[in-house]
Amino acid sequence: MTRKKIRVIIEGRVQGVCFRMETQHAARRIGVTGWARNRRDGSVEAVFEGAPEKVEEMLAWCRKGPPLARVDDVAVRDADDQESFTDFTIRSTT
Repeated sequence: MTRKKIRVIIEGRVQGVCFRMETQHAARRIGVTGWARNRRDGSVEAVFEGAPEKVEEMLAWCRKGPPLARVDDVAVRDADDQESFTDFTIRSTT
């Protein structure tokens, strides 16, 4: 099965609005693995891995975010690490 892995940086009002927790819920519902974390610059960083259509569905969710968030930009690039995931987790701020 073909898998896709991307790294995204989400900017806007994305901290203090349960963005990471809601991203985790959405990822588990959609069926992708990876992680999300706050960044010191106020953005949220995430890695999504899964079937290409599921990763695209997760990316579409990120462009809207949870109800209290305001997403201004989502920067996407291929994830170049070799890490593999079995679940979607929330990581510590970097």
